[in-house]
Amino acid sequence: MGHYRDLYDLSGRVAVVTGGAGILGTATSSALADHGAYVAVVDIDHERAVETAAALTAEYGTPALGVACDVTSPESVAAMADLVERELGPIRILHNNAATKGADLVKLFASVEEYELGTWREIMAVNLDGLFLVAQNVGSRMADRGVGAMVRTASIYGATMGPDQRIYEGSEYLGRAINTPPVYSASKGGVVGLSLYLATYWAAQGVRVNTLTPGGIGSGQNDEFGRRYSARVPMGRMATAGEVAAGFLFLASDASSYVTGQNLHVDGGLSAW
Repeated sequence: MGHYRDLYDLSGRVAVVTGGAGILGTATSSALADHGAYVAVVDIDHERAVETAAALTAEYGTPALGVACDVTSPESVAAMADLVERELGPIRILHNNAATKGADLVKLFASVEEYELGTWREIMAVNLDGLFLVAQNVGSRMADRGVGAMVRTASIYGATMGPDQRIYEGSEYLGRAINTPPVYSASKGGVVGLSLYLATYWAAQGVRVNTLTPGGIGSGQNDEFGRRYSARVPMGRMATAGEVAAGFLFLASDASSYVTGQNLHVDGGLSAW
């Protein structure tokens, strides 16, 4: 029958993590490297991508590559994938994870009534257009080779439920009042829809496409936000990036070889309420 633990062995498999230098991207890159994968840390911030990749190699002893990429540009995406395959080998795993808060946090957190179309399009260009462009390029390569696992990051807000506005009373992010922006929910809902489409589109070519939906992870919110959010969660706390990365690892590995078109919630039970 074999050893079930071997299903999580990713030795020698090439993985791309977009948004790889961010909080969740760093965690999933670490999980991949710890299980033997060769990881391309892809990020708009080249310096942080290179630093993250170097830390992976130092910690886990596996090859890693830091790559700069603007996921909103088809040319940049194609150049990234070409570089990864030239330096590390054929891409087997993709964590399609890049997202943005935009250039102006005041505009990002504006009310629905005052939301600017330019801000909407700026966020959508990364969160949804960029997701598609990376999937299109890397997924086509996987399909041509007949194997691949693609995981994309959604959110409870958009994938499952609308935000509870009461959570944001007195809540701040980096010292400013926050909410869940409408464009965030819309873009993350689009992530789930696109994942379903591609899961059925590429299933016969051996490419699995799934969605990872994390609960809230601490990333600069104030204590009031943490208290209010945690009160809505059956487990009574926010997630850690490592807990979400463990869920990702299942979807990226052969342990989920008969799983495609699914949305795995790692949310402490929030979506159950």
